[in-house]
Amino acid sequence: MQTAHFRNQLNLYRRKIAISIFGVLILISEASGQSRFNEISKSGQDQNFISYGFFLAGHSNSWRLKYSEAFLDPTNNDLSNIQSIVPVFSGGFSLGFLVTFRLHDQLNVLFTPKVGFYEFRTDVNYFTAVPGNGNAGNEIVYKRDTYINEATMVEFPLIFKYKAQRFNNTRMFFTGGGSAMFRTKDQDEANIEDIVTAGRDFTVDVGMGFDLYFKYFKFSPEVRFSHGLLNMYRPEESNPAFRDAISEIRRKSITLYLNFQ
Repeated sequence: MQTAHFRNQLNLYRRKIAISIFGVLILISEASGQSRFNEISKSGQDQNFISYGFFLAGHSNSWRLKYSEAFLDPTNNDLSNIQSIVPVFSGGFSLGFLVTFRLHDQLNVLFTPKVGFYEFRTDVNYFTAVPGNGNAGNEIVYKRDTYINEATMVEFPLIFKYKAQRFNNTRMFFTGGGSAMFRTKDQDEANIEDIVTAGRDFTVDVGMGFDLYFKYFKFSPEVRFSHGLLNMYRPEESNPAFRDAISEIRRKSITLYLNFQ
């Protein structure tokens, strides 16, 4: 019941969140057009050793799945009915706080604790026998089952940010670092899912974006790519119909951050 409740909640607010983010981008673009040729903005707190902010983010994520040797063995009859297991990209969102430490005018360290809401979809394609018409016997048909893993993650990214020289009220930057992730769902609750994964992970993150300076704040849109380092798969608890076909499951995601400072 808890998983269904989260899914309904996500579907209910997804459209409102998308409309809100779109409205914010329109307002910011209009403000940027009005202030682009004005005097240099002093917002953003670039000269402070420590500065604060917040962010909203939308992400698209999926598993990175590796087949087992047993599945790739053509003589293995136990898994011969499985045609493929395909992770599907799914959307989600996150929000959190931004703490910036200034090491140099062009180099910062960011600590960005956040809460993320994730959905991982997996399609299992297989062949099965169904009774045929009359005396035709059994008929082999192709079927697909979709399995969904939902999780709320508490994350603690530590990111290095290298910034180019500022040009008027614009500045390009690159980011790189890592994150520790912890699932709020208890492992016993996760074990009832068809594809069972561990509750923690560590990631490597790289990204790029722009600092846009306005009169009262700094807006920094960023695209960041994240790759999980741990094999999170727990085959002993997963669905026995296909669990031996998988050897590894790792995370990957693409995230659009809207940072305000």
